[in-house]
Amino acid sequence: MTAAESAGPLRRSPLDAVHRNLGAKLVEFGGWDMPIQYAGVLVEHRACRTDAVAFDVSHLGSLRIVGPGAFDLLQRAFTNDLGRIAAGRAQYTHLLDPTDAHVEDDIIVWWVADDEFLVMPNASNTDRIVAALQSEATADAVSISDVTAERAVIAVQGPRARELAATVSPAMAAVPRFAVARVEWQGTECVVAGTGYTGEDGFEVHVPFAVAPALWRAFMAADITPAGLGARDTLRLEAGLPLHGHELGEGITPLQAGLGWVVRWDKGEFRGRDALAAEKAAGVTRRLRGLVVEGRRPPRAGCSVLIDGAVVGEVTSGNFSPILEHAIALAFLPPDVEDGAAVAIDVRGSLLPAVVTKPPFVR
Repeated sequence: MTAAESAGPLRRSPLDAVHRNLGAKLVEFGGWDMPIQYAGVLVEHRACRTDAVAFDVSHLGSLRIVGPGAFDLLQRAFTNDLGRIAAGRAQYTHLLDPTDAHVEDDIIVWWVADDEFLVMPNASNTDRIVAALQSEATADAVSISDVTAERAVIAVQGPRARELAATVSPAMAAVPRFAVARVEWQGTECVVAGTGYTGEDGFEVHVPFAVAPALWRAFMAADITPAGLGARDTLRLEAGLPLHGHELGEGITPLQAGLGWVVRWDKGEFRGRDALAAEKAAGVTRRLRGLVVEGRRPPRAGCSVLIDGAVVGEVTSGNFSPILEHAIALAFLPPDVEDGAAVAIDVRGSLLPAVVTKPPFVR
């Protein structure tokens, strides 16, 4: 997802009134007015690691791709290979810029049925993804529809997510990791995927607008804790997951981000392939790494990373880890810097000692 701001009036989730009734603090995020926290980021973060929480992630885009040309379109547009999975599965993938192969967006594709897919872009990237898909589409073989305004997306995450959610919908709770299934709830069809952005087990529900508040309230009644996007960000950082606009985006390729596994070179042509192949042949000049920081003070995006007094890289994300109880960060560093290397991070003139490591920070 991305924290980039969008012009124009803020969009509101179908769950907006529910969040306000719960006393949520709402902030602008990717052009949407979304809950950043309820009881507090630390409380909600720990609840996800030890129990179960529900996030409203309706700010994500939802594109419905349907037709006999849908599979071929997504194969041409994205880096991963849908041929490695099948209908009823989900896949993480990238859309690359054709000129320099930077990651225009990282995306989850839900393969709902033979010729039907849900493509889930990040918050403010939906229009860009629609334009890219339209540019790759053939005339009558596929339909591309933005259905973001027609639904909510609720993510239920945590070690007890399935146990507690089973009291609301056994069928939802039973959808395996990275599987996709149509599930009926109170007479309404939802689409459920065993996906998430926290490093914990759980699932995400694509639920029609009209019944979304009732489903959210049902999860709350099952003792699932409401959690905001503040905790979602600290959770994804502990799990070492990239955030578009920080670890992915302008000037950043999958190879630099350590996500080469998302690129399937043997599937044939895809958008941005030539530019990425050129970088692969030349070798990357930087690589995304983890930093375990001494103390509780967190570095932030843009802080310089130094080795022996020389600046060698830059922090992309940093925060206090509620589970580890010290600060952690992600940063781009030269590719020859090894795990275990000692570095310093310049935070407003103070040098914080840190050690290079391979994410995730919390498994």
